[in-house]
Amino acid sequence: MAKKGREKNTINKAKHSKLIAQKKNKQKSKSDDRKARLKAIVDLAKAKKASES
Repeated sequence: MAKKGREKNTINKAKHSKLIAQKKNKQKSKSDDRKARLKAIVDLAKAKKASES
């Protein structure tokens, strides 16, 4: 028989999906920031090396 009333766990699933999305977005932004900082350091080192030569 089909269950009567509200569906089970829909609220918890929605909260979980929201939290997991926040976590993934936070990790992605940290990763992007780190890549940008490393790229800036590498570019600065290349420029410094080119100016010395």
